[in-house]
Amino acid sequence: MNSTDANALSGILSVVLGVFIFILMILVVILVVIKFRDMSRNNEIKKRNDDTENNNGKKKESNKPTTEYMQYNKQSIYDFMEFDKVEDNMIVQKNGRRYLMVVECQGINYDLMSKVEKVGVEEGFQQFLNTLRHPIQIYIQTRTINLEGSISKYRTKVKEVEDKYNKMQFQYNQMKSSDTYSKSQLDEYWFELTKQRNLLEYGRDIVNNTEKMSLNKNILNKKYFIIIPYFAEENTEKYDKDEIRNIAFSELYTNAQAIIRTLSSCSVMGKILSSKELVELLYVAYNRDDSEILGIDKAMMAGYEELYSTSEDVYEKKVKALDEIIHDRAIDLANEAIEKVKSKPQQIAEEKEDNLDELIRKMAALVIQENQSYVGIDVAEEAIKEIENGEGGNANEKVQEKTTRTTNKRTTN
Repeated sequence: MNSTDANALSGILSVVLGVFIFILMILVVILVVIKFRDMSRNNEIKKRNDDTENNNGKKKESNKPTTEYMQYNKQSIYDFMEFDKVEDNMIVQKNGRRYLMVVECQGINYDLMSKVEKVGVEEGFQQFLNTLRHPIQIYIQTRTINLEGSISKYRTKVKEVEDKYNKMQFQYNQMKSSDTYSKSQLDEYWFELTKQRNLLEYGRDIVNNTEKMSLNKNILNKKYFIIIPYFAEENTEKYDKDEIRNIAFSELYTNAQAIIRTLSSCSVMGKILSSKELVELLYVAYNRDDSEILGIDKAMMAGYEELYSTSEDVYEKKVKALDEIIHDRAIDLANEAIEKVKSKPQQIAEEKEDNLDELIRKMAALVIQENQSYVGIDVAEEAIKEIENGEGGNANEKVQEKTTRTTNKRTTN
C-alpha cells in the first residue's frame, strides 16, 4: 500500500468518525431534552398535588409517588354497555335514537344434504342476500349447554312414575291377599306392574346419565342471530319518543318477517326474540363465565340478588329433606297398619279352621249338657263320654287332617 492510498483511507475514516460523533451529540441533546421535560412535568404534578393538599388542610411527603385512578360512575357503565333498555322485543340504544330487533335462526346440517338440497340452500341464501334493502349484522354466540332445567324436569317425571309404581305395588299386594281375583287377573296386573317398574328404572338411568353429562363443560351449543337496526335519524319528520318507538317497532317487525320468509326458502327457520330472550342474549354476552354458573332464569326469579349469594339456605334444605323423609315413612307406616288390620280376621279364620274338630266336639258336649233334662242325665253322661272317647280315637286323623290343610293353604298362597 503506497502513501496515497493510506492518506485516502485515513481521510475516509476521519469522515466516518466525524459523522458518528455528530450523531452521538444529537442523541445526547435529545436525551437531555426528554429528561428536562420529564422533570418539568413531575414538578408540575408535584406542585398541583401540594396545592390541593394545602387547600384541603392535608400534609403529604414530597417524595411520595402519585397515582391517578379512573373513577367509574353510573353513566360510564351505561356507555360501556352500549344499550339503554329492552322493551317491546327491541333493544333501545343511544337514548332512543337507535333500535335493534334480533331474529334467531335454527341451524341446518349442510354436510348431510344431497347435492340437490345443497344447491337449493345456496340459491335460497343468494336470494336472501339479493332481497336485502337494509343493513343487518350476523351474530354467532357460543353457549355452554346448561342441563339443570332438563334434570329438574326428569326428576319430577321420575317421582310421578315412582309414586304410581308404589300405588300399583300396594294394590297388587291387596289383590293377592284376597281370594276375589282369579289367576289370570293377577297375572295381567303383574304384567302392568312390571312395565311400570321397568319405566321407573329407565327414568332413573336417564337422570343419572344426564347428571354425568352435565359435569362435562365442553358441551357447547352455537346460536345464530340476525340483528336488524333502525335509526331514528332516518325519519326527517318530528315525532315524540312514543311515536318514534312505535314507528321503529313497525319497521323492524316488517323487516324481520321479510327476513324470516326469505330464509325459509333455504330451509332455515327463524323467530323474533322476545324481550326476555333479548335479556338472556345480552346477559350471556356480558357475563360469559358467570352465565355457566348462574342462569338468567334463576337471576330474574331472585331479583338479581343471587348474583351475590347463589346457595340455598341450609335450614331450608334441611326442612325439605325432613319433609321428604316424613312423607315416605308415613306411607310405609300406613301400609303396614292396613296390612295388620286386614290380616287379623284372616288369622282368626285360620285358627278356627285348624281347631274345627275340637270346636265341634266342645259345642256338641255343650248342647248335650243344655238338653240333658230332655234326654236324661244318664244318656247325656254316656253321650259326653262317647264324644270324649271319639276325640281320643281320632287324634291321629285330626293331626293328619290339620297337616294336610296347612300344606294346601301354603301352596295356594
